[in-house]
Amino acid sequence: MSDDARPEPGLSTERLNFFTDAIFAIAMTLLAVELERPDKAELASARSLGRFLVDQRSSYLAFALSFALLWSVWRRHHQLMDRIRVLSKTFAFWHAPFLLLVAFLPFPTAVIGSAITNPMAQTLFAGTMAGILFCEVALKEVSADAGLVIGDVALARRHANASWAVALWFTLSLGLAWAFSYAYLLWFLAPLAAGYGGTLVTRLRARRPAPHGEDGRRQDGREDG
Repeated sequence: MSDDARPEPGLSTERLNFFTDAIFAIAMTLLAVELERPDKAELASARSLGRFLVDQRSSYLAFALSFALLWSVWRRHHQLMDRIRVLSKTFAFWHAPFLLLVAFLPFPTAVIGSAITNPMAQTLFAGTMAGILFCEVALKEVSADAGLVIGDVALARRHANASWAVALWFTLSLGLAWAFSYAYLLWFLAPLAAGYGGTLVTRLRARRPAPHGEDGRRQDGREDG
């Protein structure tokens, strides 16, 4: 690789990818580490073990939910990075709060596993997930605005809109948790929020005047055609 083709120091896509993958892998592993193990008395018979497993059902539900959410966030980040040709300092910066919250998620997962209907526990978990998703939005918006993505920028914005919808969905559950103890059930509808909510956000944003730079690009495209 020539010196001209080398990225600016500290802005290597490979290093950022490796570090991000490592944080996600550790966080997803810690989800299982937080699960309570049966003691000798609970292992003494099938009945006592069965009672223990039933008592821990909220922890297993929290583990499965968090694992699925982290997996989906990691997959979307992977897809985004596959379309990134260069990094910017702003794009790299947003990985700090993004990965901080990813690394923190095992703690609120353990909390809701112990008290899933507690409104404060739901607020802690939903707030952490909303923060992760708002950071994901920032990464997608920055990559589109700065021209970091390869290919269709409009597609990158639609992906950002879907992330906006899910982030707002988790934010909505923050308030509902204090009025409805089963507000956590909304989290399982996050894929629907991404699909239908993302479409709604796209339509709402389409009504806004396009930024001057994008207007110019559109006009250039029409003139070239």
